[in-house]
Amino acid sequence: MSRTIAIGDIHGGLKALQQVIDLVKPTDEDLLIFLGDYVDGWSQSAQVIDYLIALSKRQFCIFIKGNHDAWCEAWLSYERLDKEWLNNGSGQSTVDSYKDHTPEEKEQHAIFFNSMRSYYADEHNRLFIHAGFSSMHGPEKERYETTYFWDRTLWETALALDKELMPESKLYPRRLKLFKEIFIGHTPTTNYDVNTPMHYANVWNIDTGAAFTGAVTAIDADTKEYWQSDIVQKLYPSEKGRHK
Repeated sequence: MSRTIAIGDIHGGLKALQQVIDLVKPTDEDLLIFLGDYVDGWSQSAQVIDYLIALSKRQFCIFIKGNHDAWCEAWLSYERLDKEWLNNGSGQSTVDSYKDHTPEEKEQHAIFFNSMRSYYADEHNRLFIHAGFSSMHGPEKERYETTYFWDRTLWETALALDKELMPESKLYPRRLKLFKEIFIGHTPTTNYDVNTPMHYANVWNIDTGAAFTGAVTAIDADTKEYWQSDIVQKLYPSEKGRHK
């Protein structure tokens, strides 16, 4: 049977990504949905994109865009060096990773970033998005595209929800009623001293802190079986990863 596998934030950790794909062992029938933030952090951001482009040629993949990817896309497309990206987003490590890439290769990466989706809803009414959405009418009614990349209110709403409250209740948040399940990244579970996927209400957070002291995680959207790389920091022992 085919599987739908969601993969969390990678942040330049090519070695960790390769480990996870090896553990998942995707078949030709499987769909891999990457939730964004492929770059910024460890030293192989450009190489992660090389790997994903190659993977997409032999595997059915959907790529969601994250906030760090939007920064990198702006630099590759328009040579726009955002100060926040360089200072807070560890963009310098990404810029450095492109030192051996030709202008043509950089252009192909820019096209790849541009082709990414803001979100994806499947036939089972499951939403896959990098961060979240704020509109009570769903992500398609979102006013600003940046909300898909940055929103944390969806996750915080799920965290704060009374576990006894049922979806049928009038008090249940309308945003969460729109989808059977929602899969996100963006907010590291390691912020809560958790190293595995977190599940609150109908939201699954699979950013397990790969940019910092955690791992890259993949999860089967149906069975909830998950696979994790080694701690990324241990795969790049001479590096610091993201500093903020």
